[in-house]
Amino acid sequence: MSSAEATITKTTERAPLRLWLRQIAAIMRLELKKNFFGKRAVLVYLLALMPIGLLSLIAILRAAVLTGDGLSRQWLDFSQYPTVFSVFYNGFILRTVVFFGCAWIFMNLFRGEIVDRSLHYYFLSSVHREVLITGKYISGLVTSAVLFVGVTVISMLLMFFPHFYSASMRFFFEGGGMSQLLTYAGITLLACIGYGAFFIVVGLFFRNPIIPSLMLYGWEWINFLLPPVLKKVSVIHYLNSLVPVPVSEGPFAVIVEPTPAYISVPGLLIVTALVLIAAGTRIRRMEIRYGND
Repeated sequence: MSSAEATITKTTERAPLRLWLRQIAAIMRLELKKNFFGKRAVLVYLLALMPIGLLSLIAILRAAVLTGDGLSRQWLDFSQYPTVFSVFYNGFILRTVVFFGCAWIFMNLFRGEIVDRSLHYYFLSSVHREVLITGKYISGLVTSAVLFVGVTVISMLLMFFPHFYSASMRFFFEGGGMSQLLTYAGITLLACIGYGAFFIVVGLFFRNPIIPSLMLYGWEWINFLLPPVLKKVSVIHYLNSLVPVPVSEGPFAVIVEPTPAYISVPGLLIVTALVLIAAGTRIRRMEIRYGND
């Protein structure tokens, strides 16, 4: 071994933190371009626009009704809107838009590379595979957080402001509206963190990630029917525990006390870290066989 090769080997073995951070930043920038501007981003944008488009349409139709025939506002009870938004957020934004959006973004970080037969470029570069998965995960997290936290904030504002401007101003700047808005945004961010780690593993371990994703989707949806022990083996239980306006899960739901925030938040972060460690172990031993995919 020459002196130059020995120097490179020693440098690589030491793997200084500064080098890893530069590599993670480089991978993240590259992946962010794919996530936001690649052909696969179209589906994520469509998902993100669904609640915004629906609430915008409702706002326009309500405005037309109120200005057109002078119907009274008795059917519009502002005091019910926090509950209405909580139902809309739980049932549509969190369980559908964020779930499937994270599934698409994070699974394609590796599965998309395999389908495009481009993953070997990363594997041939002088980058630790743990660094690679960290850079890709952070890029997926930034992408999903920007899109879905933005969707959450815009949706809540669209729910309140179009017809109750004065009341909404008081609610957000003098009442509990701003606190609720930040809490919903935080829940969405936690959902991106938790679901993202799971789906990046699914993209690594399964050739067909649709089946495990649908299984998780079903598990999360029937969570309200599960006994207390099984409820806690899910992401949605901990996210629902943080919702500022709890909603009824129906007459058949098994009632369980919400998990306190000081347990839910660290618990989700710890599980996410463990899942990412499992992903790092998997990718370290991973061999590319494009012909089998």
